[in-house]
Amino acid sequence: MKIIADTHCHTVASSHAYSTVMENVAIAKQRNLYALGVTDHAVSMPSPPGVWYFENLHAIPKEIDNIKILRGIEANILNSRGDLDLPKTDVFFDLTWIIASIHDICFKDNHDIDSCTEAWLNICKNPVVNVIGHSGSPDYIYDYEKVIPEFGRTGKLVEINNSSFRIRQNSYENCKKIASICKKHSVPIILNSDAHFCTQIGVFTESLKLLEEINFPEELVINSDITRFDNYLKNYTNYYKIQI
Repeated sequence: MKIIADTHCHTVASSHAYSTVMENVAIAKQRNLYALGVTDHAVSMPSPPGVWYFENLHAIPKEIDNIKILRGIEANILNSRGDLDLPKTDVFFDLTWIIASIHDICFKDNHDIDSCTEAWLNICKNPVVNVIGHSGSPDYIYDYEKVIPEFGRTGKLVEINNSSFRIRQNSYENCKKIASICKKHSVPIILNSDAHFCTQIGVFTESLKLLEEINFPEELVINSDITRFDNYLKNYTNYYKIQI
């Protein structure tokens, strides 16, 4: 299976990542990617980019060196209500790609299964969210059978995050369970690197291995086909509506 887009990538703006946008683009070009995400952390993380950083993302072209650039953000889920740390500015409705993730330092409610299930169900109601970020951590288990069909119904892509298998090493079995339930309910997924350094761009080795183990259908992997990926951009994002 060939993955044609990497939509969860960080730059030096996240302060704990180490490459620029153009360094990420250069590796994406080498690896023949069709699209690349610029999805730095939102404002609840330590030393985050300022609001003005996201307000000015339109300075980055929609396409660089024939690679589509998704100008986005990785937003933090703050509580079981599903509140996100998107500053109250209309600019966030102009972003092309919004990932919602749980990070320990930002999630203020209990980490029990009921709280996490409620948080994800509320994220399903948020029309701006595109991707369910690295939800396989055993520290934030939710009711997969209850929530995953809702992800599919509301157009959220369930991320299989290649960096999880390095950073959150005990998440593999949960990620496999999540992917299996996505397969069962025909819920689309997306493979991402979550790169914090440019050499990680377009690296999906462990995620592909996981999918192979459960014989996951390629047609449910949104970023394994240009037409499939473009259809998602047209139906669920503003990529083709924004002029600049």
